[in-house]
Amino acid sequence: MAIRQLRNYAEGKWVMAQKEGEVLHNAITGDAIYTASSEGLDFGGMMQYARKVGGPALRKLTFHERGRMLKALAFHLMEKKEYFYEISAYTGATRADSWVDIEGGIGNLFANASLRRQFPDERFYVDGEAAKLSKNGTFIGHHIMVPKEGVAIHINAFNFPVWGMLEKIAVNLLAGVPAIVKPATLTSFLTEAVFEEIIKSGILPEGSLQLICGSARGILDTIETGDVVTFTGSASTGQKLKSHPRIVSEAVPFNLEADSLNSCVLGMDVQPGSPEFDIFIKEVVREITTKAGQKCTAVRRIIVPADRVEDVQIALGKRLATSTIGDPKVEGVRMGSLAGMAQREEVRERIAQLAKTQTIVIGDLEKFEVVGADKNKGAFIPPIVFYNDDPFKNTDCHNIEAFGPVSTIIPYKDTDEAIELTRMGKGSLVCSIITADDDIATEFVLGAAGMHGRILVLNRDCAKESTGHGSPMPLLVHGGPGRAGGGEEMGGKRGVLHYMQRTAIQGSPTTISRITNVYQQGGKQTETEVHPFRKHFEDLEVGDTLITAKHTVTETDITNFANVSGDNFYAHMDATSLEGTIFEGRVAHGYFVLSKAAGLFVDAKKGPVLLNYGIDECRFTKPVYPGMTIGVKLTVKQKTDQEKRDENDIAKGIVRWLVDVYDETGETVAIATILTMVKKRNQE
Repeated sequence: MAIRQLRNYAEGKWVMAQKEGEVLHNAITGDAIYTASSEGLDFGGMMQYARKVGGPALRKLTFHERGRMLKALAFHLMEKKEYFYEISAYTGATRADSWVDIEGGIGNLFANASLRRQFPDERFYVDGEAAKLSKNGTFIGHHIMVPKEGVAIHINAFNFPVWGMLEKIAVNLLAGVPAIVKPATLTSFLTEAVFEEIIKSGILPEGSLQLICGSARGILDTIETGDVVTFTGSASTGQKLKSHPRIVSEAVPFNLEADSLNSCVLGMDVQPGSPEFDIFIKEVVREITTKAGQKCTAVRRIIVPADRVEDVQIALGKRLATSTIGDPKVEGVRMGSLAGMAQREEVRERIAQLAKTQTIVIGDLEKFEVVGADKNKGAFIPPIVFYNDDPFKNTDCHNIEAFGPVSTIIPYKDTDEAIELTRMGKGSLVCSIITADDDIATEFVLGAAGMHGRILVLNRDCAKESTGHGSPMPLLVHGGPGRAGGGEEMGGKRGVLHYMQRTAIQGSPTTISRITNVYQQGGKQTETEVHPFRKHFEDLEVGDTLITAKHTVTETDITNFANVSGDNFYAHMDATSLEGTIFEGRVAHGYFVLSKAAGLFVDAKKGPVLLNYGIDECRFTKPVYPGMTIGVKLTVKQKTDQEKRDENDIAKGIVRWLVDVYDETGETVAIATILTMVKKRNQE
């Protein structure tokens, strides 16, 4: 194919660099295929464009609108996946490798789109519960979170040019923050292809995303308070960027995902021939060969009971011998090449360093076969496994990462020693332990957790459905302490909140209710002539309140409820057994109180309320004895819109109601939040 210059996308248009720039090659054939450069780009202009155009457009949208936007984008990209697979082959990746990158990245969009349901249909997020700041409750505090009014700068690694971009932008876009994406130049041609489809789709507001395919040197000089920077790459480069004067002076959050000497541990209980032993071998082989070991989560240290080292070495050797290396387009090829010749030379250098203190027991850098390609023209390296017979003395395996299909078998004598060895990596993204003994698993996890971002415990019960050692999940934290960078990517809601500013707000309950659109206890309540259950979703307002008739509780009530429910707990039924308890006599069931409350506030006729959706935050705060009189204040606490699943679905929303059950003294005896599904007037 002809050499083509990659384009940058800046300030709403595609821009060709002023110079050809760096030549990029097909990792399998060695042929030159692209050039990449950012020469002539105005980084300051790009940042201002994102702040003034992209940011305001995204902040006008609610979480639910942003989530639906991500979902639509995911569907669009999935339709184009075969085109992405074709280009991905130039990076040396197999179809299976590319699946993780391409469909895994698109899956991240889907996962974060679904995350919208954990947020209100608002432009902001109400964090936690209100804090009572005064004796009488007229002055309270709360926290809200709003999108940062800056730009997310994503500086990504070469090994996952699609997933690396999509897993990051999904989070900042859901939060309402625009981004500038800087992929690693080496594989930026695949990022450019996906980015082009994002722009073609027209789904994102203008200014939401921009792309730099060449160097981004100098962009950090333009950052301001409100910006966020993420970096995936080497620890040394990450530390330099993290200490940039503008990062420091503007107090800009910097998320670093760096080197990681991840471990896979064979539990003391696991013997050859057991399902767990087979799981262990399969997992290690997969981590060595997938992406030719070019994963930040790949297993670099294989930690094995000393008396099972030989068994593991033999089993690994047999499995790795069947891993055919070559052109991914050739049927039967299980492992492709590294992403480029520079990576190959770097990995060979690291292997040479490691070989000074440990022995290669599987693989040969010179004697290996490649199918369908020239091993000298392509960036090929065979799987290499070392053995380190004294890992506490020969510590290179804990300090040097060969970012390829390279790992080291390390012996240990007991679980405490295994924990110590994993910790010698000085902080890792992930660690696995394969064990059928939950006591061993518990001991290991609690001992190792402090130096790991994620720990996978594998056994026969979960292995079939497990996503594996090397697969970060969108709803879980991806990051790790120490050498791994100390950052956290993704993590479900946690990841989104990283791009938001938490602000404490103080005022009266009425004012805070208005600001948050969530009713706060003690705030103004609006009694309406129409029963709130007769109102459609659009007509209900936060603060709308029904004050019910009252009911005097009797012993007959208690007995009847016990007969119906089967709850004959002594405090309800035996007044002679109450000595030494907090009760003064037979006490009404808490669930009777709540059930009676429902009987008082429910409007029985068919209306907009479709169903009871559940109960949250239920508390019984004061005993209710026979002769006490209870009433209910039912208040609209919060409204959340729901999307129609299809054209035949009912248009509706979820209403959260504060149920305040009080006695004749005005004291609250029970309080809960109930949820109802309420029909809309407008069914379009």
